[in-house]
Amino acid sequence: MSMFLDQVTIDVKAGKGGDGMVAFRREKYVPDGGPAGGDGGRGGDVILVVEEGLRTLMDFRFNRRFRATPGENGMSKGMHGRGAEDTYVKVPPGTTVRDAETGVLIGDLIENGQELRVAKGGRGGRGNIRFASPRNPAPEIAENGEPGQERKIELELKVLADVGLVGFPSVGKSTILSVISSARPKIGAYHFTTLVPNLGMVTTNDGRSFVAADLPGLIEGASQGIGLGTQFLRHIERTRVILHVIDMSGMEGRDPYEDYVAINNELGSHNLRLLERPQIIVANKMDMPEAEENLAKFKEQLAKDKEDEFADDLPIFAISAITKQGMDNLLSATADLLETTPEFPLYEEDIEEETVQYGYQSEDPGFTITREPDTTWVLAGEKLEKLFKMTNFDHDETVMRFARQLRAMGVDEALRARGAKDGDIVRIDKYEFEFVE
Repeated sequence: MSMFLDQVTIDVKAGKGGDGMVAFRREKYVPDGGPAGGDGGRGGDVILVVEEGLRTLMDFRFNRRFRATPGENGMSKGMHGRGAEDTYVKVPPGTTVRDAETGVLIGDLIENGQELRVAKGGRGGRGNIRFASPRNPAPEIAENGEPGQERKIELELKVLADVGLVGFPSVGKSTILSVISSARPKIGAYHFTTLVPNLGMVTTNDGRSFVAADLPGLIEGASQGIGLGTQFLRHIERTRVILHVIDMSGMEGRDPYEDYVAINNELGSHNLRLLERPQIIVANKMDMPEAEENLAKFKEQLAKDKEDEFADDLPIFAISAITKQGMDNLLSATADLLETTPEFPLYEEDIEEETVQYGYQSEDPGFTITREPDTTWVLAGEKLEKLFKMTNFDHDETVMRFARQLRAMGVDEALRARGAKDGDIVRIDKYEFEFVE
């Protein structure tokens, strides 16, 4: 079973705010003590943080639900509840985060220690000390804590590598990676030996270094899901330089030039921006018979298809991964190209930002009304349900305040307009009450 996981959906829920308290001062020698109920504490956030030691999303295989702790409730003597600690979830560098329901990109986590808040904790409910006024100096009103944000998010890993090795199966990508780095990918004389991306740190003779990724072999139609499909094409999106490895021996009966064109077509079909990245053509297996002849034909076909006769020729390096022939020149040229190649940002304007939009907005009542077969009226809506959850029904004054809030939202008028009559049952969530004219 593969121990690599690069796409997963998880559920996150921030902590609920602590409930406010209804309390009064009752010290001996303090007349007319007044309200003394404190506010609840803030609920904890759920925050993703980049851990550079991680290379896969395997930690989420069995644990896909993350809950932050709620804030403490308010206390007597005006003491506020303590805010909850935030919950940190570690992810590997190169993780993109999207809202699973809307598909909106929330963030792209690249740097070690980078943080992203994916669920915001609820604020603490106000205690009755906050509701005191000259007209009501001893209120029995307190709020419950605000519910924490709950959402489903998609994590997708796109490995961080400077250089990506691409090509048909069995062209020698894994062998090249094992020669130029300390990585030990699985190597075998059959197709799709590599089933997961392998990363290796490469150091040139002059001391320069970069990260290379051996990506699972592509075949024609991969961008439409054939073979390993797009399962690993995503991992090449962050690379700055592509090493296009070609079996120049033609020992499996394939034409090297046709292989070259087919792979580029798949890269373009998956993401047109992949073709913007500079490529180095790696003619591998030059120690085999007919490799020199095939290379000459390959260069001729490249020259024929060149659209601009004044454009620079694509760099071609003839190597043999087995004998290590030509490897030093390839690595040196790759490092030179990396020094002049900028990064390709994957998401420039797509990331959702927490900003306040000022401007006209159409009036939204904040609630909906439906009717069940048993004639019960059902009220729903994010704004209304939030008010309901923050109402403490243990105190009559708080219940009356909730009724005033519903009336101010226009719920009473809307129910009358729909035909509600005195004594009809109205339900919000699991709570039922009678409609009173």
